[in-house]
Amino acid sequence: MDELKTFDPSQVSETDLRAQLDADLMPRHVAIIMDGNGRWAAQRGLQRIAGHQEGLRALQDVLEILHELNIPYVTIYAFSQENWNRPKLEIQLLMNLLERYLQEERSLFQKRRVRFRPIGRLHQLPASVYALVSEVAEETRHFTERVLSVALSYGGRAEIIDAIRQIAVEVEMRSLSPSQIDEPLFEQYLSTQGLPDPDLLIRTSGENRISNFLPWQIAYTELYFTKTLWPEFRRAETLYALLDYQKRERRYGRVTQTVSS
Repeated sequence: MDELKTFDPSQVSETDLRAQLDADLMPRHVAIIMDGNGRWAAQRGLQRIAGHQEGLRALQDVLEILHELNIPYVTIYAFSQENWNRPKLEIQLLMNLLERYLQEERSLFQKRRVRFRPIGRLHQLPASVYALVSEVAEETRHFTERVLSVALSYGGRAEIIDAIRQIAVEVEMRSLSPSQIDEPLFEQYLSTQGLPDPDLLIRTSGENRISNFLPWQIAYTELYFTKTLWPEFRRAETLYALLDYQKRERRYGRVTQTVSS
């Protein structure tokens, strides 16, 4: 695992950071674990929902800068399988926040030709949330150049189990032979089917783990961990994370090859 990063936005401007980036070395796919909303609120004596609301504003900032940089694929960890264990009131408030976000952003998805792609066990969502998520996904499914994948009721192990079950059914029905099963075929049964694996995974709040997020897909992903709480992770720190990524060596088990070579 990589070391935690510390970033001080007062030490460098967004303009300076952008000037250092190499447009030819941008990641195609950025995945984000948005952690620290509750701690941000607690530090200010606020209710947890205030942290989630500020976290939503941070998300809009980050997505904006990634759009400006023409990064085509973004996947965010919005609500995990484990999050169902939170207090019912907090879950309800989070679902309300998700609905509000989708209602506000769906026109922007159309304008920017962004496909909204929910992944996870979506059937576990409340009926009204499931309906809206499905509706926005359907009305943007024809867009291919930019994809925003949102993990909802998602768990990486659950995703793998679901894929295995689907393959087992097809083997049982004899529409698929065990000898046909390899990595490319298995990936067709994952919720991220058709997407490139993430090049960069960002996790905020000082936690140094992936928390069951895309375990199959991030086998060769560069990991960026920062102490910054998610509501404070904005445009400048996004640029800093991308700069850090561009300094990495990406070997994929082969001879050393630097990102910047």
